[in-house]
Order: sequence, then structure tokens, then C-alpha cells
Amino acid sequence: MIIDIDRLPKEGLEISKDFEFFSVDLVDENAVFIQPVHADFTIKKSGEEILMKGKVVTRLNLICSRCLVPYEFPIDSKFDLVYFPEELEDAKEQLDSDKIRRVFYSSCKIDVTEIILEQLNLAFPVKPLCSGDCQGICPVCGKIIRDDGCACVRETSDPRLEKLKTFKR
Repeated sequence: MIIDIDRLPKEGLEISKDFEFFSVDLVDENAVFIQPVHADFTIKKSGEEILMKGKVVTRLNLICSRCLVPYEFPIDSKFDLVYFPEELEDAKEQLDSDKIRRVFYSSCKIDVTEIILEQLNLAFPVKPLCSGDCQGICPVCGKIIRDDGCACVRETSDPRLEKLKTFKR
């Protein structure tokens, strides 16, 4: 979905739309869409700046990085962006460090689909976990500790610290 800046009304546009993306477009290669991505956003022109504010909502199926069990991950991410014309990018060296993080648009067009996909990818967890207290897989028997209640005896001492045990005695 491409927005033509020149045709943008003075009061701006309010858009509510479902987007279809493929799982290969996502940052996490194991993620699978459970429902389509829904975005509600407003896009408005203020001088040369383009203001875009909205939210992205969807549900994904991720794989826990500790126990390797699939789980549902809801995304409800808000965003607030300001775009500047590409001509200002040439003067980027002259901008101070606070203004250097600005985003630019070119040829009076903004691709909203790319923006929504970017916001979706930014909402991914750094380390996907099915729950905060997930204990993962037992290193001895390979069972999922949460489900099977593994009773394996694990040696918890570090072999590099064995010399220190002699001081303790």
C-alpha cells in the first residue's frame, strides 16, 4: 500500500486495514502467523514532515528458546514516526546527534506495507520464552522439565571450582 504525499488531504488519513505477510518476511525464521496483521494508523502532513501514528496487532506462533515447545505470542505494538523529505538527507552531516535518527521518504511516496512489517519485526522478543519461569529441557534425560517433572540428579558444581572445595574443608 503506497501513500502519495501530494494527494494527502489536509486533515490526514485514518486507515484501518489487514495486511497479509509471509512468515519468511519475519525476523524469527520459526515464527508462523496465526491471524492476519491488523493495523490502525493515521498519516498526516505537517509542512514537509509526514506524521504517522498507529498500532499493529496480530498473533504469532513462536518456539520457546528453552524448551522448544511452540506457543502463542500476541503482538500489540504502538508506533509514532516522523518522515522527512529525502532532500534533507543530503544535509545529514550538518544535523546534530538528536536529529540524526530521522527517517526519510523519497519521490513523494511512502510504502505503508514496509513500515507495518518493520514495526512487526521490532515487536519480536529478543529471546522467545513460553513463560518467564520456563526451565527448559533436562540436560540428562532430555524431557521437558515443566511437563514431566524430571527427577534426574544433576551435578551442579563447576569442575573449575573443585580446587576451592579444599579450602572449604
